[in-house]
Amino acid sequence: MQSEHATLVILGTGGTIAGTAACALDYTGYSAARLGVGQLVAAVPALRGMAIETEQIAQLDSKDMDHAAWQHLARRCAAQLGRAEVRGVVITHGSDTLEETAFFLHRVLAPRKPVVLTAAMRPATAMMADGPQNLLDACAVARTSGARGVLAVLASTLFAGAELRKRHSYALDAFDGGDAGALGVIEQGALRRWREWPGGDALGLDVIEAEAACWPRVDIVGSHAGSDGRIVDALLAAGVDGIVVAGTGNGHVHARLQAALDRAAGQGVAIAVTTRCAQGVVVGGAGAFAALTPVQARVALLLRLLDARRRAG
Repeated sequence: MQSEHATLVILGTGGTIAGTAACALDYTGYSAARLGVGQLVAAVPALRGMAIETEQIAQLDSKDMDHAAWQHLARRCAAQLGRAEVRGVVITHGSDTLEETAFFLHRVLAPRKPVVLTAAMRPATAMMADGPQNLLDACAVARTSGARGVLAVLASTLFAGAELRKRHSYALDAFDGGDAGALGVIEQGALRRWREWPGGDALGLDVIEAEAACWPRVDIVGSHAGSDGRIVDALLAAGVDGIVVAGTGNGHVHARLQAALDRAAGQGVAIAVTTRCAQGVVVGGAGAFAALTPVQARVALLLRLLDARRRAG
């Protein structure tokens, strides 16, 4: 069931969904983030007549997403969600870092209204562009009665933002929900939901109040055959605050790399270990990071460090 008389706010950040190419048959050689969010909405006839407001938050190829854009996006989401007349927020985004932004917003906001991210794998000028349908479906979810939390809609499928993962480099159905799977599907403009809406406690905007340029530095290091500690030593020299290790298998770390990580930990660097495997979790010993992908773990560790700084005053 959908609410017919509430406003949706669509926030644009760029990405392939706003990209253009010289040829309609060019699905990869395009320029991202060329169209404004208002142009994206105007290109979907089914959205005409709906109570929709648009706001351009950024105009980025999402491979270039940064902390300042995240901070601005989270603040604008919270401001829009705080308006009584706003039913929900839709965010148009690039697919490259969509899973990172979704996880970040989930941990910071955990909203009681829907925040629905969407993207595209083909530019807006493609002969069979997927962006318009994804945007329409995202709006349908945002208008669904009872919808809440950070969500993502792609290829007519609904995912929880905290579970979203990009699994394919170019396919139209490039995303999944990891072991948890999808939340539901959108069929002819209506949502068929299989699981409960996502919940969780929010850290709140206070955790990201510091200037983004001053946020802790957290990097990802992979464990692999032939690993040693030189990359960790280089990160220490660069002033790293946290390191996420994408371990092999069940979060295993090469002995030489582990020795360097132990030295880093002794100097106050926060260490989190997860797995580079696409499916499964780290069983035993990984704590709060056990079920997270390396990029999700990086966001979680970054926010943990920011929270610790805030509490320390």
